[in-house]
Amino acid sequence: MRAVALIDGEHAPDVVRRALVELPYEWVGAIMAGGSEKLRPGEGYGVPLLDGFGDAEAVVDLSDQPVLGPEERFTWASRALAAGLSYIGADFRFDPPVYEEIGVPAIAVIGTGKRVGKTAVSAHLARLLAREHDVVVVTMGRGGPPEPEPIDRPPSVEELVALSRSGRHAASDHLEIAAVTGVPTIGCSRAGGGLAGKPFVSNVVAGARIAADRNPDIVVFDGSGTAIPPVAAGRRVLVVGPGHDLRAPFDLYRRLISDLVISLGGEVEGAIPATLRLRPLVPIEGRVAIFAAGPAETGHLEADVVHVSRSLGDRDALHRELRELDADTYLIEVKGAAIDLVAEDALARGRRVVLAANDVVGPGLDEALLALAPEAVTA
Repeated sequence: MRAVALIDGEHAPDVVRRALVELPYEWVGAIMAGGSEKLRPGEGYGVPLLDGFGDAEAVVDLSDQPVLGPEERFTWASRALAAGLSYIGADFRFDPPVYEEIGVPAIAVIGTGKRVGKTAVSAHLARLLAREHDVVVVTMGRGGPPEPEPIDRPPSVEELVALSRSGRHAASDHLEIAAVTGVPTIGCSRAGGGLAGKPFVSNVVAGARIAADRNPDIVVFDGSGTAIPPVAAGRRVLVVGPGHDLRAPFDLYRRLISDLVISLGGEVEGAIPATLRLRPLVPIEGRVAIFAAGPAETGHLEADVVHVSRSLGDRDALHRELRELDADTYLIEVKGAAIDLVAEDALARGRRVVLAANDVVGPGLDEALLALAPEAVTA
């Protein structure tokens, strides 16, 4: 394996030279990570010093603290993985995730965590692209179906409730996106997620092949939490949520493999700032109770809003709120316990249920998202 060594000046050069001879790699060179304590003028390492990775297949870390501590090593790991290289140390190894080719243009939307607004961005992107292109969305989630499930028309509230009563997770991402966009959507599941976003187990590749068989102009892949769809995407969009600043381990990797960064609810250098704005799919009337999972704006709604809940991920809080609630219309995001708890409560009381989409609003955002499409479609 061709490798580049990551070295520091806190090691004596002769110690590094012996290590390079002993280790079973074909060295293309070395990168000096820092430190100078044991450097002597004119003393070399037997390999060229490089500014980058060259034509290496792996980065072998021969450095140590104080030059490279855990945080710095995560940074080097992110850089190596983003370049498609393994990052190897004395007692660790990170290999770049493998992304399956599916033969159709694709854009993936990924995130820095759960509840950062990633699915809202995926839905917004799908709506924009569907104006000019034939689009299919493929989602992956911890509550997804055991086999890839195509949804070709928006499910109604009654259909979602029926799914919930059958034991299904009726607020899964593919059901939400299909409901709020009308774009054909294929739901997939995943279990586990590595530091670089690789799912441990998923049926996403199978779902991607079903999407590809439809021969769409473009497929939009919706990630799950920090997990990245394991498919080759011509472009990626990274969504950074409130309180996230990309300093978490391996978030740099996600940024390096992304073509556009959107920051929802905060300022991130190089990102387009945006906000979520709740939009009822049909007109709302009477006294309105709003149930959302995140900080979507509601002040623009022309309605008699008597209650706003951000508790769709907290069932105990929802139970308390519903006991005290007196409203005519329940406006709900398709998230968390929206169907099996909130919609069921509304139907039991004879109240009206209206589903809500999240519009993503930001300066130049739509233009930046649409600019991804021509290259992806012609790839």
